[in-house]
Amino acid sequence: MTDTLVPRLPEVRPGVRAWLAMTVAEAKMVARDTAGLIVPIGMPVLILVMNGTQSGAETVIPGTGGRTAFDLYLLPLTLAFVVAMVGVVNMPSFLATYRRTGVLRRLGVTPASPVMVLVAQAAVGIAQILVGLALTLGVAFVAYGAHAPAAPWTATGVLALAIAAMYAVGMLVAAVSPTPQSSVAIGLVAFLGMAAVGGLFGGRENLPDVLAQIGGVLPFGATVDALGAAWAGAPVPASAVVGLVVATLVGTLLSALWFRWE
Repeated sequence: MTDTLVPRLPEVRPGVRAWLAMTVAEAKMVARDTAGLIVPIGMPVLILVMNGTQSGAETVIPGTGGRTAFDLYLLPLTLAFVVAMVGVVNMPSFLATYRRTGVLRRLGVTPASPVMVLVAQAAVGIAQILVGLALTLGVAFVAYGAHAPAAPWTATGVLALAIAAMYAVGMLVAAVSPTPQSSVAIGLVAFLGMAAVGGLFGGRENLPDVLAQIGGVLPFGATVDALGAAWAGAPVPASAVVGLVVATLVGTLLSALWFRWE
């Protein structure tokens, strides 16, 4: 009887303006984080410039249409660096901060679901990645005469898959990090671990065979290998594609199981 007398209020769902406002707010938060804004964009360019002047970078690789070691190795390595820094280090620190300060918990009792924060943070992070990629490619083309990928659509698809894989790893970092400080620490360890066996500090051929094989399927090394193949116009290694897909699926599943809003 009581239920029939008390009117039920219609469920309020955030509209497009609310989603846009949340994304703008996230963009402002990222812009205020000077280190998090500059490092993922400035450091890769610095690495590109430092290594681009080394002897051997202009060595033409036979059978690649005149492309050099710079095109096939250094440039993919730098692009992978941009994606990994934003996805694995930057993004988790913001989510851990929001959880620590109770932002996610408070959003849970409003029409603005905490999922809106995840979507907005992902959108802002992808925008930051695109800026970093564009700047890196611009410097490479203008300053070093880099060649465009022989298979541009393949390269685009690889970058999209790499972003998904790195974000999945980043969500897993955010899920297991109790504090913002630990999120940065865990993210850096994950990033440096993948990068170390993925070729950032030297060719993987210098590593023990087991580490080299592991590095080739982890997201960083898989991205480098797949982009290098796309630049050369060669078939993308199946192990690289499988590695990126598995990282995306496993990272997404585990982060969904372990993530806590408070």
